[in-house]
Amino acid sequence: QVQLVESGGGLVQPGGSLRLSCAASTTIFTMGWYRQVPGKERELVASITTGGSTKYTDSVKGRFTISRDNIKNTVYLQMNSLKSEDTAVYYCHVPGVMRDYWGQGTQVTVSS
Repeated sequence: QVQLVESGGGLVQPGGSLRLSCAASTTIFTMGWYRQVPGKERELVASITTGGSTKYTDSVKGRFTISRDNIKNTVYLQMNSLKSEDTAVYYCHVPGVMRDYWGQGTQVTVSS
């Protein structure tokens, strides 16, 4: 069983920055961040492997950076140059063998 605890969401003006954190209760391998807005499917924002290989959805490339601290079992999502379309609930995700694990979600609102 993997527990994920997220933090760092909030309200920010367009062009601003936020950093999300997700702490896992055990050693994990690939971790990722998804986001979801009402009425739409949850989408992958970014992911990172234990070795540091990263993937990003096209809309955040050059603005978001995913990183991890393997000692702390924590993954971060640094979000810069935020846009109103980044507004969503962001979820930390860990793929498992029998099931996937999700954080509780943290709201990110980009608005003036």
